[in-house]
Amino acid sequence: MDDIYILMLGSLLILALIDLVVGVSNDAVNFLNSAIGSKLLPMRTILIAAGLGIGLGAFFSTGMMEVARSGIINPKEFYFNEIMIIFMAVMVTDVLLLDFFNTLGLPTSTTVSVVFELFGAGVAMALIKIAVSDDESLGDVINYINSEKTIEIISGIFLSIALAFTVGAIVQYFTRLFLT
Repeated sequence: MDDIYILMLGSLLILALIDLVVGVSNDAVNFLNSAIGSKLLPMRTILIAAGLGIGLGAFFSTGMMEVARSGIINPKEFYFNEIMIIFMAVMVTDVLLLDFFNTLGLPTSTTVSVVFELFGAGVAMALIKIAVSDDESLGDVINYINSEKTIEIISGIFLSIALAFTVGAIVQYFTRLFLT
């Protein structure tokens, strides 16, 4: 393995650790903001519940690497160096994006960001490969992206948002009806 790949691997490890800290803090904020804002329970109880929730979530999580492994890009279409560049781009973007959103106090999702970062990096690398190739056209981007799995994942994300909104609105309506 060339020295550059060892450096990239080390950088990916460092970025993964930073991303873990940023991602867990993002999940903790999402878990805590409504509980602290409503002052429903004492702060200590809220923090204990949040710690248990994040710990259970991390323990029972199937992991984000399943998304990378099973879905967005077709790894067989890329060379090793291109895959390394794709994952470096994903990790740098993820750290910067999540840190930027957390700094501004904006809501974000670690899962959604990784899915779209993988999709964007895969399409960008496919476009670069097509640009250098003489026998491929712009329509061949579809060969580099696992479009069926990508559509399934992205539609699942949008469906979960729509379902959460609908169920939340119904529960809120009946709760207000019951309490007023």
